[in-house]
This record gives sequence, structure tokens and C-alpha cells, in this order.
Amino acid sequence: MKKFFEDIKKDIKFKSAGPGKALTEDARSKPAVAPSSSSSKHSRHAPSEGAQMAGAAALARIEQTQRPKVHTSKEAIRNQVKRELEAEAAALAEKENVVRAEESTVKDPACLSVSGVYFTCPLTGATLTKSQREVHIKEAILMRFEEDDIEASVMMVHTFTKDKEKVKAAVDIISKYVENICKNPSEEKYRKIKVSNKVFHEKVRPVEGSWEFLQALGFISVMLPVEGEEGEEEFLVLPEQSADDLELMKERRDRLQRGEPVRAQLDRQPQAFRPSPNAQRFELPPDFYNLTAEELKKEQQQRTELVEKNAMLRTKAMREREEQRERRKYSYTLLRIRLPDGNLLQATFYAWDRLHALFEFVRESLVDGWQPFELIAPGGQKLQESEEVTLVESYLVPAALLTFAWDAAVQADIAAAGGNISSLLKPELLEKIQTLS
Repeated sequence: MKKFFEDIKKDIKFKSAGPGKALTEDARSKPAVAPSSSSSKHSRHAPSEGAQMAGAAALARIEQTQRPKVHTSKEAIRNQVKRELEAEAAALAEKENVVRAEESTVKDPACLSVSGVYFTCPLTGATLTKSQREVHIKEAILMRFEEDDIEASVMMVHTFTKDKEKVKAAVDIISKYVENICKNPSEEKYRKIKVSNKVFHEKVRPVEGSWEFLQALGFISVMLPVEGEEGEEEFLVLPEQSADDLELMKERRDRLQRGEPVRAQLDRQPQAFRPSPNAQRFELPPDFYNLTAEELKKEQQQRTELVEKNAMLRTKAMREREEQRERRKYSYTLLRIRLPDGNLLQATFYAWDRLHALFEFVRESLVDGWQPFELIAPGGQKLQESEEVTLVESYLVPAALLTFAWDAAVQADIAAAGGNISSLLKPELLEKIQTLS
């Protein structure tokens, strides 16, 4: 192949060299004048007509046979690359079509048992989606500075930084600042914090809200000269405090230490439905999953294949462990409770909520919530409110239909006394009752 390309290069060089010359001719000479009689006898004869025709035929064969081979080789490579790109584009298009089809199915509210997972901001009461909650809470905290800068900065410290260890370290250091000031109120060195100090720079400053809290305590930013160094550096300086100011500073430090992160609360979206044969049909939106729709589909396919292969080899304990692992892929669960009158009560829960949260929700939804009742799981098992188990551990994730039943002994006493229950759910739920599609 190397020799082939060298021959091609020689051919190209030969063609670009121009008209031929005799070997004895001076390349720098002008076009020759008519030859003298003495030199004409030594000149080379021109090629005969037959030789010229043979040369032309040879060049024609080179043009027609050798060069197309190079062109054909490149064309083959080009075609192969084109085919691979087209195949890749087709696969990508098919994948995108599947994703779009899944998204269009998910986005159709008529196909879903619930439109999504929603939260309530504890500061504003606003109802939020998963994507809205973090930004909304940050904005709500920042708005608090107009009312109470201490409260707002404490919220910032505990909410904006997710790493609890970093928050604790910053709170401990700030608490030490306050403790030293209160113990030595007249010592100026305890009321100055060098901003470039290693501990402050690495442990306190990175935690959002710490700077704002120190400012709320009364620290101000000033440029001061540093002994033994040229120029000035930034310090946070606290003016000398009175005894009352020191007590107030201690109280604010305690607020910082007791601070908790502000988190959006799960809105259970309680909904009542009329009796329906579709009570056990659940179509959940992607919000319920820890995985994306595509990842979940792939996981389900792999799980199905594994189950088919190992169905005869796995013990019951192994199957239960695998089922628990699968259920941990869900962050939330949608539960429906079938009431004695046939109506359904639906709500969203965290997968790790305990059974007590479920019982408490049902109790708060009933007109006579004071009466004892039972909740029966799909397999017929009676759930025990006193048990410290989660919904996922009770096999109630990602969705389940439960059965509600009053305590038989209490109902017998009520019936003996001539009493009856006309309505189960509270009026605010019955006013918005819907038909389950």
C-alpha cells in the first residue's frame, strides 16, 4: 500500500514538471534557436508515432485503473462512517421518541392517580412542587431580615448549608466568640475577628448566614492595620457592650444553637372518592420515584429477567430482602383507605413515614376520630399503630389500598345505646368528593 501511494505521488510530480527536456540541456537556458549544422548530428531523435501512441495508452490506463482505486477506498470508508452515523442517529431518535412518549403519558393528568407531589412552605403557607420548594424557602428566609435579622440569619445558617457537620462547627466557633466576649467584655482582642484568620476563613465564612448573624450581633466590618505587616486587613469588630447587651447576646447565641433547618412540609393532598371498581388501579407520576422514568424502566426489566432466572433458587427471605430493596427506590407512597360506606380516602406519604402518621391522618379526617378503628393491609394483615415500623417496611410502597374497620366492641356498645354514624368523613372532604376514573 505504501508503494502504491509513492507511485501516485511520483505520477503527480511528473505531470506537474512541465514539458520534457533533454538531459544535456541547461535548465537555465532560453528557448533554443535553430541548431547549427555541427550540433544537429548529436541531437536525440523525437519519439516515433508508435511510441507516442503506446505512452498515451499507458497514461490512459493509469488514469482509468489506479486512481479510481484510491477514490473507491475513500468512498467505502466514507460510506461506512455514514452508515454508522445514520444508525447512531436512528438509535438516538428512537430513544428520544420513547422518552417523549413516556413524558407525554406521564404529563397527561387523566392517566394519573395524583398529579404530583406537593409541599407547603412553613413560612408563607404556599403550596409548592418539588422543584420550587428550595428556591421559595430561600426567598422567604431572606424576606425575614426586614422583620428579625437574628431569626433570618439563624435560619440561613441551618438551612442553606446541607452539611450538618459544617453547620455544627460554625455554630460552635461563633458560640465560642460570644462566650469569650461575655467573659472578658473589656478585652478588645476578643471583640475583633480577623477575616483572613484560618479558622474563620475555613470553618465560619463558608457557612451561609454566619456573616449575617455576626452582623446582627453588632459586629461591623472595618479595615485595620496589622502589627508587623504593611497595609491593612479586614476585621469584624464589635463595639464594647453593656451588661444588658451581653445578656441579649447570650440569648441570641442560644437561638443559634437551637436553630433547625426550614424544610417544606409534605402536603398530603387529601382527597375523597366515591365508591369505584378502580380503587386498586394506581398510576404514579415520576415525582414518586428516586429514579428517572428511563432508569426505573431499565431496573424493572433487569429485575424481571433476574426473577425468571432465579425463581426456583431463591428462598422466601431472599425474595423479601429484594422486595425491600426495590421499594427503597420510591420516596413517596400513595395510599387509599376504603371506608365502610364504600367511599375512598386518598393521601400521599413519605415512604419512611411510620404507621402512626397514617393512623393520625385517618383520625383527623373522620367526624368521629375519637373512636378506635383498624386498618387492614392488602394481604389481610392488621396494622398496629403502636409498632415503630415504616410504611416501606409494611409493604405499603409505592401504593396500596387499605381497608378501614371500626372496632367491633365499641360499635356494639354504640348500637346497644341506640346510636349510629351517619357520616364518616369530615364535611370539607365530602364537599370536594370526586369520581375515581
